[in-house]
Amino acid sequence: MVMTIDWTIIPEYFPIFMKGLQTTLLISIVSISLGFIGGILIGMCRISRNPLVYGASTVYVEAFRGTPLLIQIFLIYLGLPQLGIYIDSPLVAGLIALSLNSAAYQSEIFRGGVQSISVGQIEAARSLGMTYNQALFNVVIPQALRNALPPYTNEFITMIKDSSLVMTIGVLELTLRGKLISATTGQSIPVLLFVAVLYFVLTFSTSRILRYVEKRFAIPGMMGSDQK
Repeated sequence: MVMTIDWTIIPEYFPIFMKGLQTTLLISIVSISLGFIGGILIGMCRISRNPLVYGASTVYVEAFRGTPLLIQIFLIYLGLPQLGIYIDSPLVAGLIALSLNSAAYQSEIFRGGVQSISVGQIEAARSLGMTYNQALFNVVIPQALRNALPPYTNEFITMIKDSSLVMTIGVLELTLRGKLISATTGQSIPVLLFVAVLYFVLTFSTSRILRYVEKRFAIPGMMGSDQK
């Protein structure tokens, strides 16, 4: 028997959808923010001249980029207790896993941005009396972050979508709440479509905001073709 699609469940369960959306927003914002901070720190290690620092950061990046995020979530939530490290909250465990994963990817974005800056700019800054660190923080890093905005946009959007993976450890974010509503009502199509629309709104808004920031801080003349 073909079941009738009932769209009235959307307004009926709207408050529950919004609770899930709030949790998804919290997970996305926290993991992206912590990943950004961690990414800069690890990225700095990746361009370090110290072999030990460079080696350790490289192992970290390759390990997190080379394994599935879902496995990382399971390792932190289910594996750490076997080592005597207990994380009682699935939400906290999910945030840790997403943040560590995002930091690995964002570190490479940051490193690429730094390497896109001409060595001549550092030499020019040094000739003006700046130390290497002063030239790095005052000249190179601001330009590197600006140049890296497009890949940062992709990473932020990816992290919003990947936040749904924490449903596997019981975090009541948007996807899991949608799944529960679908199971309760038997209305998979309207529920999943509405969940997809909410994710699209999040990712599209993020893309537009970062695109505005990219244009706002673009070097004059570099984005002329976009402004025509």
